[in-house]
Amino acid sequence: MKIASWNINGIKARHDVLVEWLKQAQPDIACLQEIKSVDEAFPSEAIEALGYNVETHGQKGFNGVAILSRLPFDEVNRRLPGTREGVGEDGEEDDQARFMEGVFSVDNNVLRVASIYLPNGNPPDDPRKFHYKLRWMERLHDWAKGRLALEEPLILAGDYNVIPQDDDCWSPAVWEGDALFRTETRSRFEALKNLGFTEALRSGTDDHDTYTFWDYQGGAWQRGHGIRIDHLLLSPEAALHLEGCFIDAHVRDWEKPSDHVPIWLRYAA
Repeated sequence: MKIASWNINGIKARHDVLVEWLKQAQPDIACLQEIKSVDEAFPSEAIEALGYNVETHGQKGFNGVAILSRLPFDEVNRRLPGTREGVGEDGEEDDQARFMEGVFSVDNNVLRVASIYLPNGNPPDDPRKFHYKLRWMERLHDWAKGRLALEEPLILAGDYNVIPQDDDCWSPAVWEGDALFRTETRSRFEALKNLGFTEALRSGTDDHDTYTFWDYQGGAWQRGHGIRIDHLLLSPEAALHLEGCFIDAHVRDWEKPSDHVPIWLRYAA
């Protein structure tokens, strides 16, 4: 099986690019982020015509995640549990569409796949935005810990808005102080992995310049000024099936591309 993640930066702007990539790459499951569409307006027809079941969790103009699957969905869970700010006993409900989990039957077993669009958090001197990012990561940690207790294959796929290490950006000096690169952000990502997750790409390579995002500004793509912020994390049960992880960087050179490119893994079902 081929399981992918891609921040498409708007389904309306990237519909044709997405359909072409699906035709060429033929993933079995594709997790999308930043679809920027309400559920009822998501253009599913051309995608379903390629043999995919489509589930979305969107909101108007911002955020939004989706999962496309050749396998039927056994279960769909939308919205990350927990509260946004953690204020008071109950906190504040999070109305941003950033998380969806799909459950599938694979080889007489359960496979859980989550599509994640983690908050950016910038500017970090805005306590509301950066605190929301950190709080969201804590909620993800708590949710993932509970899912790991099920001892089932689980893949967390998405745009984490986290640059894990210095080698994951073209210039650490440029990104110093950014919310994606702050110590608080990176430490929470490490804490998530330390629950027992395997980072798919780094399990197979330590190569530099393995980026998934190049800004539209300043000729970043042409100059190789990228960062790696899209990640695939696997539970111990899922990691047993990992056969490799790859980045489709060539898609960044297509007409009207997203500023992200797909990252995918091969899963031996």
